[in-house]
Amino acid sequence: MSLSHMITHITVSRLVIIRLVIIRLGAIFLVPRGGFKRPRLAGGFPVAFVVALVSCLLWVSPSAARPAPDGFADLAERLLPAVVNISTTQEMQQSEMEPNFPVPKLPPGSPFEDFFRDFMERGRPNPHRNSHSLGSGFVIDSGGYIVTNNHVIAEASEVRVIFHDGKQLEAEVIGRDDKTDLALLKVESDTPLVAVPFADSDQARVGDWVVAIGNPYGLGGTVTAGIISARARDINSGPYDDYIQTDASINRGNSGGPLFNLQGEVVGVNTAIFSPTGGSIGIGFSIPANLAKPVLAQLREFGQTRRGWLGVRIQQVTDEIADSLGMKEETGALVAKVNPGEPAAKAGIKPGDVIIEFDGKLVPGVRKLQRIVAETDINRPVRVTVWRDEGEKVLTVTVGELESFEKAALSKSGDDTTQTTTQFDGMGMTLSSLTPNLRRQFDLKDVDAGVVITDVDKDGQAAERGLRQGDVIVEVGQEEVNSPDQISQKLEEAAKKDKKSVLFLVEREGDLRFIPMKLRSG
Repeated sequence: MSLSHMITHITVSRLVIIRLVIIRLGAIFLVPRGGFKRPRLAGGFPVAFVVALVSCLLWVSPSAARPAPDGFADLAERLLPAVVNISTTQEMQQSEMEPNFPVPKLPPGSPFEDFFRDFMERGRPNPHRNSHSLGSGFVIDSGGYIVTNNHVIAEASEVRVIFHDGKQLEAEVIGRDDKTDLALLKVESDTPLVAVPFADSDQARVGDWVVAIGNPYGLGGTVTAGIISARARDINSGPYDDYIQTDASINRGNSGGPLFNLQGEVVGVNTAIFSPTGGSIGIGFSIPANLAKPVLAQLREFGQTRRGWLGVRIQQVTDEIADSLGMKEETGALVAKVNPGEPAAKAGIKPGDVIIEFDGKLVPGVRKLQRIVAETDINRPVRVTVWRDEGEKVLTVTVGELESFEKAALSKSGDDTTQTTTQFDGMGMTLSSLTPNLRRQFDLKDVDAGVVITDVDKDGQAAERGLRQGDVIVEVGQEEVNSPDQISQKLEEAAKKDKKSVLFLVEREGDLRFIPMKLRSG
């Protein structure tokens, strides 16, 4: 940057500050030395040196670090060719499209009988009629790889990509991931496509300028600007929530589009908005680039994700837990359960351990550990530091594969739709074995075992303890349970030992917590 260009950015307020500082320094330190000489400070330094020093300090102040841009026209012109519209087609069945109006009943021989019959036949929907929806995406490789959201292309029978110049190409779905809501597409183009790079999203700061480009309401390439409003937002959409929040206008159809920094790098993938009306109110959420990159790399290489897996259930460390374990601060992830035969169990990790470091990375909490483990290469041995018996212990664990575990758990449950249900009147709840139907009903696809609460008496003990439908009881009395009969047995054993309460380990939306339940007769 030239000196003349720098001078044009000096505000009036900075000039005033510089002048006041110079006058103050002159009043305090200037010493007359006789004759007409260049003014010098008492220490012998020329005033010009002090002026230059003060000016430099003001130039590098944080307030002057990132001036507001004059506009986004040059940036938008460069980036628009890399942003695409995603058009999907979904085949609908006739039962989904039956008309809601009745056929009029006319007297036999009525002159209108033939008219209405012909009208109804012409108006009857085609049993293979297609439904269309729109979203956004962006090119990450000139060879034709395109990123969008999984929910944009979910259940689509056909996906087409529409470029900024109007060119349309049919796209192949390379892979998708519902946990992060990302999908990777591939198109075949006769010419190289304009691609955009990912940024290091960990360097993005709250207050940085960002630009969103997408296809809101099917209007085509639309540019909006704003700032990063917050980092690491958890909106309960999945186990790896770490969203960038922005006030750049994002609306329906922007899903899957890029969020750029001022260098033209993709800092995030626009995915969701918070809005009571369905339109933008300045609260949008983007998947950080650093979360998206490893997922997309796996989709490109394997056609699916290959996440690391420990085989533990973990919960957040609170002040009380940290104090009871002799820890100086609430950090790490408390191991509530260890799956037998899984990587953590083989490595010697035990319930009650607090994982404070994984593969050389500090673990501040549950979500950070989930993300670190998921991004670790499969079958690689890593060092894990746990807090046990008021001291640190280092273990070595060979990371497993999450997808393999999920497939095994699904195969174990099979297609058995037999549902064993038991009403526990004394505790005010009805329990059922975990079945595929209940998995779908309560969205329990990530739960591998346990007993589902299917009903709660609003005046019962379960409601008092905060339990609700869809919660999964994983353990009773620190022992694993998989059926209502097992829970009945554990309660009977506790009653014979004259215990007044039993500790339940309950899972809800990926989080575990211990809940004491009082034993009652009846």
